[in-house]
Amino acid sequence: MNLNQLQKVKEGRGFIAALDQSGGSSPKALARYGVPEDVYSTSDEMFGLIHDMRTRIITSPRFGGDRILGAILFADTMRRRIDGVPAALYLWREKGVVPFLKVDEGLDEDRDGVQLMKPMTGLEELLEEGRESAIFGTKMRSVIKMADMDGIEANVEQQFEVGERILAAGMIPILEPEVDINSPEKAEAEDLLLRAILDRLDRLGDSGVMLKLTLPSREDLYLRLVEHPNVVRVAALSGGYDHAQACEGLARQRGMVASFSRALLEGLAVDQSQEEFDAVLDRLVGNVFGASVT
Repeated sequence: MNLNQLQKVKEGRGFIAALDQSGGSSPKALARYGVPEDVYSTSDEMFGLIHDMRTRIITSPRFGGDRILGAILFADTMRRRIDGVPAALYLWREKGVVPFLKVDEGLDEDRDGVQLMKPMTGLEELLEEGRESAIFGTKMRSVIKMADMDGIEANVEQQFEVGERILAAGMIPILEPEVDINSPEKAEAEDLLLRAILDRLDRLGDSGVMLKLTLPSREDLYLRLVEHPNVVRVAALSGGYDHAQACEGLARQRGMVASFSRALLEGLAVDQSQEEFDAVLDRLVGNVFGASVT
């Protein structure tokens, strides 16, 4: 484990850029960027276009380690190059941004008000590939839709079980049990989630994990997690909130930093000039940074 990267992620000022759109979310991300689905006909073409978008973001002078702690990549991006350099190495060496890797294989069917992660059959091989590609940590997402204690406990237990496998491989996991922002029981689910996470953290031993959680309905709900000795950092996902809503909500949560995806990229477009693109990205990064350090 790179101790300089660990120190940055744990103590640095800034946020984590979620650039990990997968096969299921890439078409929507491209459409928001101004690239409709009729422009490409194969998954290879789609991933090529999404990599072009990510490369434009990462190589922009407005994207750098002065305001951005880390970036989460999809496996396809990890396997590609940016300006001739492997993507994760480029992030750290050229930008001072710590590279993370999305490792989950999507969501299982809804049960007990939650969607667990699908079985991760190739995790060890992916972690080995990540280590060889200079990846520092990982991220994996599951979803909570209702305030069902059994479902939430199963969700948290799965996240920690897989997280311990990742820790054993020498990497820091970002655990992401997302609470659906449209849940009619969002606040109640968040209270149950907090309880389940605190209970599981106390059984973690001396290891540390990161957490990526939906912006909560109650201010400072997750402050106990921010202050917990087994938590490296607590990040907030935007979860469907737009840029302004996400930044406003984050600014009310002490100790949490952003890990936004759509809310970070809102307003970027393929047909913008480089000057226009950089100006929009500078505004977006500045707003998210400001909300993260408030």
